[in-house]
Amino acid sequence: MSGPREQLVGQLARIKDLSGLSLRALASRASLSSSSLSRYLSGQLVPPWEAVVALCRAVGRDPRPLRAVWAEASKAGAAPPPRRNDLPADLFDFTGREAESALVEELLRTAGAVAIDGMGGVGKTSLAVHVAHRLAPAYPDGGLYLDLHGFTPGHEPLDAPAALGRLLAALGVDHPPAGVTERAALWRSELSRRRALVVLDNAVDAEQVRPLLPGAGRSAVLVTSRNRLVTLDGVPPVSLEPLAAGDAASLFGRAAGLTTTEDAIAVGQVLRQCGGLPLALRMAGARLRHRPGWTVAVLAERLRDTTGRFDAVFGMSLQQLDPAQRRMFRLLGVLPGADFDAPVAAALAGTRAGVGDALDELVDAHLLQELSPGRFRMHDLIRQYAADLAADEEPQADAALRRVLEHYLTQAVAHDRTLPSPQRPRPEPGDPAKAMDWFDLEYVNLVACVDAAVRLGADEVAAGLPQAMRVWFFRHRGTDDQARLLDAAAAAAGRLGRGQERAALLADLGYARAAAGRPTDALAAYEQAEQGGADDELTAGLALRIGLARRDLGDLQEAQAQFRRARELFEKLGRAPGQAQALAFDGWVTLHLGNPTEAVELAQASIALANGPARITGLVTLGVALTTREPVEEALRLAEEHNLAHNQALCHNALGVVLRLQGRLDEALEHHRRAFELLEPLAEVQLEIDCLHAYAETCRAAGRRDEALTLLDRTIALAQDLDRPHDERLARAARQALLETV
Repeated sequence: MSGPREQLVGQLARIKDLSGLSLRALASRASLSSSSLSRYLSGQLVPPWEAVVALCRAVGRDPRPLRAVWAEASKAGAAPPPRRNDLPADLFDFTGREAESALVEELLRTAGAVAIDGMGGVGKTSLAVHVAHRLAPAYPDGGLYLDLHGFTPGHEPLDAPAALGRLLAALGVDHPPAGVTERAALWRSELSRRRALVVLDNAVDAEQVRPLLPGAGRSAVLVTSRNRLVTLDGVPPVSLEPLAAGDAASLFGRAAGLTTTEDAIAVGQVLRQCGGLPLALRMAGARLRHRPGWTVAVLAERLRDTTGRFDAVFGMSLQQLDPAQRRMFRLLGVLPGADFDAPVAAALAGTRAGVGDALDELVDAHLLQELSPGRFRMHDLIRQYAADLAADEEPQADAALRRVLEHYLTQAVAHDRTLPSPQRPRPEPGDPAKAMDWFDLEYVNLVACVDAAVRLGADEVAAGLPQAMRVWFFRHRGTDDQARLLDAAAAAAGRLGRGQERAALLADLGYARAAAGRPTDALAAYEQAEQGGADDELTAGLALRIGLARRDLGDLQEAQAQFRRARELFEKLGRAPGQAQALAFDGWVTLHLGNPTEAVELAQASIALANGPARITGLVTLGVALTTREPVEEALRLAEEHNLAHNQALCHNALGVVLRLQGRLDEALEHHRRAFELLEPLAEVQLEIDCLHAYAETCRAAGRRDEALTLLDRTIALAQDLDRPHDERLARAARQALLETV
């Protein structure tokens, strides 16, 4: 029998069917956001009673019969979200560490955090993952895993902003704020509402980890590092030593498949050679298991013939492989990125023949880890060993790496072509959701490929990959690598002599910088693009973007000139949407230059030319210029119907301004607060600054002096951090005026 929540969902679904409307249309008629209605209909969220009433009235139905089932559903709560689990698989042969496991579990319960340290290969990650799997029932909101690449060959340690961006993305926050302080605050806020266990693997030092720690709440964090993180306050350390003799012998015996009593002296020699390190013990055991004719004494003798603990164990493991498999192992040492699949390995080898068998053999020899079916990675120590061998023995390593880069580029272009965009309203046949999932999965590897392409001089890849990621980047604005990759891509396109391609990449670079709240840097990129061979359409788009950068810098006269230039260029090209945007922004700056009558005319002209969400800026400008809320409310409905959170924030902020001008200050404050709720998970720094100015002014008008000062101080700090003197001057002037009032 279904519960009250399921019954309510069924009733709401019948209301939708009765309406005959699309989800967006029904949401609009009921004055709800389409995203909220979607969550109500899926059972992810129990609607407030007012929303149930609004839906019933939208279809002419009496809501009162639903009151009882709604009340019971509210008590039951919403359906729990699916449990997130990014953890690598637990080791089937995890051995020993009973005391350390118990201590880690106890510290997680009491302190909510543990830092496991120890030398490479001692089993830090294995212990952390093992404990995380054991404690999974205690953390119903899931287990998150992030490799910080503190000691990964060929990788720079992941910096805090990038790490926070990836952690927030794992929680569904696609547009994180720009600053590390804001990201850390949002991360703590998101975790405070969950009970999750976070594994931060391979940290280089305490400074890398500190911004990633959860705050108050029931979530916990497990950190691993080769260094002891003694300065990490509130995170007690647990240091791992090599396995004791008994546990080491047990692990070796399991890995080797020993079933009878062996020569104790020979076993002891193998254990000493492996130094009690689980990684080495598993590899030595795998070597013996693959040589049934060998005794432990033979293995011990072979290990003694090689100097150096890891050279001995790794070298022994390689001996069980055939030449093609050994070559695969060496080449994997030069592979960019974190993990890979079989097609990438085939590109690396230059053939598909035998690749699956080679990967299976490497997994069996413990030279490779299979994270999930068909997905592999190497331990850092083994990766370094493979890279060293490749440097000495693989003259064609660069050619293999180029094949991998070209493989990723081909895949990225193919997936990108299935994604709709303003430049591609009719994409190629395919599954856009699958394409976005591929970019999500391979993102870290794609970034590493661009870096590798720059090092290798592979300009086709360096220029092409960021272009293929354009739609993904647009939907994930605020990604830390975006500006760096676009800069590298523009330089590569320039070396290839592709002026228009370089100009388009520079325009994208400027957009990324503008989204991060750095209009001066954005302007520099736009001006470079203008001088570098932009075609007519790009020139028109650049004029629009230059106008926006000038507006954000406070140069309203120059911004107006650029918007009017953009309008003329779009008109010559017959591009009505571009004309509409130029008119709308022209109207906005004209209003702020003190000419509301002309601003109204420009806004009306924009609205007449535009369709759908393209009407939003014109409607907002019209509403503020006329001090009337109806056009802004229409803009808000459009933003909600199309799930445009940043435009929803823009509209709520504008409603706050209109209501303040009408003297309805309490309502105005509510809309400003709603704007900031929407802005919290977005990387829209420019919009945040605009909203801060407006919110502070409304607080001042409402007599909320202290609140206004807090908002102005926040504006000043943000403007200083982003080198925005115009916004800093405005905020300081408003602050001084507020302090001088009696």
